[in-house]
Amino acid sequence: MFLDCCLLACLITGLCVFWNPTFLFSKTNQTSKIKSVFLSKSTSTLTKGCKSKMAATSATGFSVGSTASAGPKVGFTQLKAFSVKLNPKKYLTSFSGLKAGHSVSCESQSSFLGDESTLVLKQGYNSKARKCSDRSYSHVQPQASYKVAILGASGGIGQPLALLVKMSPLVSQLNLYDIANVKGVASDLSHCNTPSKVSDFTGESELAACLRDVDVVVIPAGVPRKPGMTRDDLFNINANIVKNLVGAVADNCPDAFIHIISNPVNSTVPIAAEVLTQKGVYDPKKLFGVTTLDVVRANTFVAQKKNLKLIDVDVPVVGGHAGITILPLLSKAKPSVTLTDEEVQELTVRIQNAGTEVVEAKAGAGSATLSMAYAAARFVESSLRALDGDAEVYECSFIQSELTELPFFASRIKLGKDGVEAVISSELQGLTEYEQKALEDLKTELKASIEKGVAFVQKQAVAA
Repeated sequence: MFLDCCLLACLITGLCVFWNPTFLFSKTNQTSKIKSVFLSKSTSTLTKGCKSKMAATSATGFSVGSTASAGPKVGFTQLKAFSVKLNPKKYLTSFSGLKAGHSVSCESQSSFLGDESTLVLKQGYNSKARKCSDRSYSHVQPQASYKVAILGASGGIGQPLALLVKMSPLVSQLNLYDIANVKGVASDLSHCNTPSKVSDFTGESELAACLRDVDVVVIPAGVPRKPGMTRDDLFNINANIVKNLVGAVADNCPDAFIHIISNPVNSTVPIAAEVLTQKGVYDPKKLFGVTTLDVVRANTFVAQKKNLKLIDVDVPVVGGHAGITILPLLSKAKPSVTLTDEEVQELTVRIQNAGTEVVEAKAGAGSATLSMAYAAARFVESSLRALDGDAEVYECSFIQSELTELPFFASRIKLGKDGVEAVISSELQGLTEYEQKALEDLKTELKASIEKGVAFVQKQAVAA
């Protein structure tokens, strides 16, 4: 009978671990400096960081820690109490970004890419990449140690984005800023039992405090698209918002990664670059236009079209972030897919007009807020992983570039601790005739958008 009770208690404890991975975060909101329980530098600290009181008489306290054995060891200290030690690599279900993993030592791969795409990227851009059968593990062990600020956090993109960033074990402090209604968003999010501490900041007078010592700034602030509104219609409203916010970033956290979401990105990124230049703190390696949504859409549509496992599909998207400036390189998709000319044209046009597809479907009730939040969270996670030392982080982004004759261009980049570590030029080689023509066609429109952003800031500087 005694043995049966003990076995039952062990079973209940095991089910708690595997069925509710987020239980590990149950007491992590008490301090902004707390580290992710299952992703600490030494797995031995798990014993200290993960203790839970069990109710009733079946058990009174268990600890999770690193052991030398392959399986659990059970030691009894008293009649109604026991201690279970688990090997975290085998038994813990950890939460990394938006994907559950099963190891304290994280392999260098995106939480948003499957094994096949990750391996292909490594082999394509890293001459030292090994075959799948001989994979090397970098043992990246993230900590909850980075501060992220979201400017425009109470908006349609800002709220779901804040929720997704709150879920990252890499974030210790999440600062939410907006001109109104942000206090309630922060209060709501603060109830989520994940490591990061949430703080709210309202109005221009609190913007500096929000940005102080921040590692990553995300700017979704601005007005959304409405039916019949083009991205250019957004310019006069959003350009001034981005200009003022980036100016505050320059004054308070000039070394931070800056993620620009506010549309039109083809113009707002050059605006941000001009403002940072005027402030004397511009680092082109740390300024990013978030075009990840174009990649997310391309991956989704190709996977649906060809009935592929979506997590393993990766389509690079180059150019800009509006209309025909969005160019999915379907010939470079991973895994390789065979498409007819008609399918290529159909998919390209759908990817380019996907934002309008959502605006029309919502019939005036909003724009692509949820998918944009998801894509932005993916880019934030990638940036944090790069800052934390992951050596294999690749994303597409609209950056200052020498890849073409244009001063800014979206393409695949490798991220590192200092921002853009490398621009992947190989994907613009060997394009199909259709892609090459589309690339040349987009340059005129993209050039005009870039110049429009630069002229906006320069004109205001002269007026001042």
